[in-house]
Amino acid sequence: MKRMMFWRRVGRMVLLSMLLWLPLPLMAAQSPQELVIETTDRIIKALKAEQEEIKKNPARLYEIVDKIVLPHFDFRRMSSWVLGKHWRKASPAEREQFVKEFRALLVRTYAAALNDNYDQKIDFLPLRAKKDATEVTVRTEVQLESGFPIPINYRMYRTEKGEWLVFDVNIDGVSLVTNYRSSFSKEIRKGGLPKLIARLTERNQRAMHD
Repeated sequence: MKRMMFWRRVGRMVLLSMLLWLPLPLMAAQSPQELVIETTDRIIKALKAEQEEIKKNPARLYEIVDKIVLPHFDFRRMSSWVLGKHWRKASPAEREQFVKEFRALLVRTYAAALNDNYDQKIDFLPLRAKKDATEVTVRTEVQLESGFPIPINYRMYRTEKGEWLVFDVNIDGVSLVTNYRSSFSKEIRKGGLPKLIARLTERNQRAMHD
């Protein structure tokens, strides 16, 4: 029973910390760990200052997430991994539409989780990576009001331009990419990729009007 309650809480926080540390452009002298710590503080302060506006205009939260956070995610890479073999078989148009709708899905998920949990305390664990590493895992723990902390790890890679981008999140041992991959794969087997894209589009449009 306790485990079920734990996972319900995790479900609402699955992507929370991803939102908290990605607003600033990469600075050459900053490590991913330093970037995480600095930007966490900045976005928490911004959200506290925006709460009244968000209550009046819920769309403001989506604007904040879309503008500040999402440019630091590699949605195309995440999408290709989520779809796996189906990505390779998809047409260019299907790929672009899927990336668009998958991105919109995550915006909604992030925004809701962020607004409900932005005041949770986050501990940053030491970074285990070489100085010249091009791929790292930033480890954090989200402290709950009661119970054990939730470990959330972010897999990031450095682009040729020197930017650090997120391409997967692991929460309490469960990979975000793997989780969506399993879910989407079942839907594709039932009705094909076009049907999955259509369902995502419908869900996103309906959610935006709720």
